[in-house]
Amino acid sequence: MEAQIIVTLVCGLLIAVGVAGIIVPVLPGAITIGVSLLIWALVLQNTVGWVVFGLGAVLVVAGMLASAVLTGKRLKGRQIPNRSIVVGVVVGLVGMFVIPVVGLFVGFAVGLLLSEYLRQRELRPALHSSAVALKAMGIGILIELGCAFAAGSIWSIGVILHFFF
Repeated sequence: MEAQIIVTLVCGLLIAVGVAGIIVPVLPGAITIGVSLLIWALVLQNTVGWVVFGLGAVLVVAGMLASAVLTGKRLKGRQIPNRSIVVGVVVGLVGMFVIPVVGLFVGFAVGLLLSEYLRQRELRPALHSSAVALKAMGIGILIELGCAFAAGSIWSIGVILHFFF
């Protein structure tokens, strides 16, 4: 029982780290949540643990897929090339070290805008394309975050069921 309590606390921390990793996409947030649910199920070795893992894994995978598919669909629909996104990510990673906390987001937006400006040679269309890309990425993050919160909530219910009932 003592090992189960320790693993439950560690898994709770990993789920929190996973949620933070979705908000600040430096860590593989959804994967961290899925792995922590798997570890919890392996240690508990009971129905509650496996049901929580199954439901949580479905939510985590659904969040990752929905985020990727919907974001990609919107970017392709607006004909924003992958090169602009890659430039945004690279400048975002640099920005993460230059400006603490918000550097990733600021760097991504600046890199995306610069890449789109170089591609389109006009500021107004570049701003519009960048805004569309940022909205698409934001919606993807929100969808993945919602699924991560749902997986965390299911885990919380599982903890209550396992330890108190």
